[in-house]
Amino acid sequence: MTLDRYLMRQFFPICVVAIAFFMLLLSMIDMFANLVRYLNNEVPFNQIMRISLFYLPKSFSYAMPISLLFAAAYTLGDLYARNELTSIFSSGIPFWRFSLSLVIIGFFASIFSFFIDDALVIPTLKTKNELSRRSLNQQVSENNSDIVIKAKNGRLIYSVDFYDSNRLTLNGVIIVELDTDGKFVSLVRCQRASWTGEHWNLVNPVIYFWDNGRVVIEPLPETDAYHEEPGTFRRNAVKVEELPAMEAGLLVQDLKTAGLPFIEAQADFYHRFSFAAVSFVVMILSISMGGRFRKNIMLMSLLTSLFAAVAFYVTEMITMMMAKLGYIPTLIGAWFPVVMFIIIGGLLLRGAKT
Repeated sequence: MTLDRYLMRQFFPICVVAIAFFMLLLSMIDMFANLVRYLNNEVPFNQIMRISLFYLPKSFSYAMPISLLFAAAYTLGDLYARNELTSIFSSGIPFWRFSLSLVIIGFFASIFSFFIDDALVIPTLKTKNELSRRSLNQQVSENNSDIVIKAKNGRLIYSVDFYDSNRLTLNGVIIVELDTDGKFVSLVRCQRASWTGEHWNLVNPVIYFWDNGRVVIEPLPETDAYHEEPGTFRRNAVKVEELPAMEAGLLVQDLKTAGLPFIEAQADFYHRFSFAAVSFVVMILSISMGGRFRKNIMLMSLLTSLFAAVAFYVTEMITMMMAKLGYIPTLIGAWFPVVMFIIIGGLLLRGAKT
């Protein structure tokens, strides 16, 4: 349709400029937030620029929803200020039909955002974090303490006081074995266990079990029955935001199977999908606000866009924090802001001039 092509010609140049502006702004914020630490560690200028370069795809991911919101609101507001929307409405074309192409752009932008995150943003963000840690001499410890994990579908429960990732040893080990009905079978205790490459070698283990109604305590012969990988016991240094969606889902399942805390990882996993839908949400908000200003179109559109974006991200931050703390289900924490702002956009759209 001719009007759709005309709207796109008005929209895309503003959107491109807005994306470039917000990318630059976000990159500068990230760089200046770490600038003092870079200077204290005497990080070379070219290394700082390299770190900032790897942050650009993540800046693009953050900037795209805000830029779409601003570009759509400004484009529609500018058309209204030039009385072009009035002419369009007088011809019998409703506002929702005229703005439909923008909603379609928002929908496909959400799909594009999800796949570009998996293919480009996540690998570059991981590289950026590694370069930053290396430049700032930050070491990530994989040692862990007070560990409780499950293995063999919950039939083995490990309680470990401390895991040494350098020596691959466990200290203060208690292993409880259950049968298929969840009933107690035996308990093994030892002060130390070391990884042989194939199984855990228990040092002077003692086993407790029931025998005709009495507890029997005896030394446990050497065994290779305990072969859970050392990585199961180490501190989880892997972040969901640094993994593709499929691997992030597997990480959540592994944490559940091992009996390790998984709520935070699950919330971040659901957030991966809900954040991709933001572009679609902001388009609905933008078309509902685009024709509301006659004066100071540039200023009012920018302020409105920033206000709507801040309101959304603050709401999302609160719900995600509550989800990670276990106050609300993780699925609700990730998707509630998206659904709420779609409803708000729909209500605003009903009140838009047409």
